[in-house]
Amino acid sequence: MPDPIFSDRRLAEIYDPMDPDRSDLDAYAAMVDEFGAGSVLDVGCGTGTFACLLAARGVEVIGVDPAGASLDVARTKPGADLVRWIDGDATTLPSLQVDLATMTANVAQVFVTDESWAATLQGIRAALKPQGRVVFEVRDPARRAWQEWDREHTHETKDVPGVGPVETWCDLTDVSGQLVSFRWTNIFHADGATIISDSTLRFRTRQEIEQSLRDNGFTVDVVRDAPDRPRRELVFVATRES
Repeated sequence: MPDPIFSDRRLAEIYDPMDPDRSDLDAYAAMVDEFGAGSVLDVGCGTGTFACLLAARGVEVIGVDPAGASLDVARTKPGADLVRWIDGDATTLPSLQVDLATMTANVAQVFVTDESWAATLQGIRAALKPQGRVVFEVRDPARRAWQEWDREHTHETKDVPGVGPVETWCDLTDVSGQLVSFRWTNIFHADGATIISDSTLRFRTRQEIEQSLRDNGFTVDVVRDAPDRPRRELVFVATRES
């Protein structure tokens, strides 16, 4: 089940205005060009920013996400009619043959069990053409990003057009091995509504991820640094084995 921050209607509608800087997508768009991908499966597409960006460039795009509220927002964006939207996840895809699959914005970390992660990789592999690629990022666990997931580092209030002031902050709630849990509090000052979203991410090591890719039919081509977050993210590029 998707977290409320993506599946709650009011939270999905403010997702983009609360975090408008999507320069992280530039590296992914560049890799679409680098690999000559004419078709892309965007796994965990959320509110559709990347899918619509690619579609506007003439790329055939399939966006899949289990959060219906986020897809509702995606469908309202310019160029959304050029994208094939699927309410589901990588394990429930129809028959596809795409050149490239992407998981942006640390989507790969939401799969906290080995079983769900393996099933996702297998679903992506089935959707790729022979020698198709998957590209995704994760936070480098060695950087311990969660140490800044507190009110001091995350608190902000923004005036969202049509909504009014929205106050948000994050609190770290638990760290158990590789599992990191946190809570976003969202206060809509126009009517006083408070909506809480609890999430858990898994911080796998580079070695574990590389092994999981090999175990599920991929060859690891390269692990890159994220140009917009140097030494904080690991970007994996892997090719489907025939």
